[in-house]
Amino acid sequence: MTIDNYFDFSCQFSILNSQFSIKMPILKPFKGFRPATEELAKKIASRPYDVLNSEEAKAEAGDNKYSFYHVIKPEIDLPADIDLHSMPVYDKAKENLQKMIDDKVLIQDQKPCYYIYAQTMNGRTQYGIVGGASFEDYEKNIIKKHELTRPDKEEDRRNHVRHTNFNAEPVFFAFKNNLELDMIIHDAILVDPVYNFVSEDGVGHHVWVIDNDAKIKRIEYLFANEVDCLYVADGHHRTAAAAGVGAERRAANPNHKGDEEYNLFLSVNFPANQLSIIDYNRVLKDLNGMTPAELVSKLEKSFVVEKKGAEIYKPNTLHNFSMYLAGEWYSLTAKPGTFNDADPIGVLDVTILTEQVLSPLFDIQDLRRSQRIDFVGGIRGLGELKKRVDSGEMQAAFALYPVSMEQLMAIADSGKIMPPKSTWFEPKLRSGLILHSLI
Repeated sequence: MTIDNYFDFSCQFSILNSQFSIKMPILKPFKGFRPATEELAKKIASRPYDVLNSEEAKAEAGDNKYSFYHVIKPEIDLPADIDLHSMPVYDKAKENLQKMIDDKVLIQDQKPCYYIYAQTMNGRTQYGIVGGASFEDYEKNIIKKHELTRPDKEEDRRNHVRHTNFNAEPVFFAFKNNLELDMIIHDAILVDPVYNFVSEDGVGHHVWVIDNDAKIKRIEYLFANEVDCLYVADGHHRTAAAAGVGAERRAANPNHKGDEEYNLFLSVNFPANQLSIIDYNRVLKDLNGMTPAELVSKLEKSFVVEKKGAEIYKPNTLHNFSMYLAGEWYSLTAKPGTFNDADPIGVLDVTILTEQVLSPLFDIQDLRRSQRIDFVGGIRGLGELKKRVDSGEMQAAFALYPVSMEQLMAIADSGKIMPPKSTWFEPKLRSGLILHSLI
């Protein structure tokens, strides 16, 4: 029996055997829009909309007319003083995207496909399956989140989807690894990718198209019957926005059947064991009236405090923190009783820092809204923390040991929510390599 015949037979058998299975996630193939050539793919691919501001996007786009910033940050083509959330901005996104399609810079596959999007960073490659996730799965918590969303940011992305009729940027999901899906991925990447390039930050990007009917059927089956749920890793606002637009279209369609393209949104789904989370650190604008010595003294109530000197100190285990204060690095190790290892939230170092330091000592009660705290992704290194404190912009910095994928999934499974800015995933998914149309 050939592998294709196996997939076809196995799929048919499994469907008959699973009529009474519990509800699991939908991941559908779709007719993706994507760059016409590898050369165009490299020119189009951009960082996600939310990792840079308008000025940075304009600078990065430069004179590259193909840059996807013209779609996801279309204000770069409009007057500098324009309201970023005004209709002309979303209209410009639609116009720029339509031009890329009209000019055949982006072309559409002729049949529904899955795609493999792989990224290589620091010698490690992670392989994601690109498909259409279901907005109803998000409503039913089959797609599980671990962060709250801000209504204003969510509405911004909704407007982008509404006006363009596209999921222009993918969301980043994880799932508990499945050996057969691993096998399918391994088989798919034996041929040359359709795109294979290195972006300016040194990350490799590789895309394959899965258009084999038997493999398509099998992937669809495996997600629907063997993958118990999907976890939002990165892109909570894009996920909520996509689901919201899907629900709107369902409500507006008296003949809704459930197989319309608006039922799906663009997702890249990675086996959890391929992913790593890096640290997400905090910098404080003031000491809330304390002197450095007073802060250290108060910290000793909840932590074993060790002065490390001028050389950068990086946390080396769970419940160990580093602090940079007045030109000195410190090791802070949480004392027993300051955390709860039996609680998926209570065990988190972000929780310990919030409950033992930020709230009681700095009087920061709302991490999402306070103007006295900022967050620095670990990709920038701890030198960035030192730089911002030494400049006088900030007065203290705290570095954390990164959250694990196991912790993230345990929290999502429990239905609880992480404190804001708990996780930072690298590498980021590039936008513009694969798009999903809602119509």
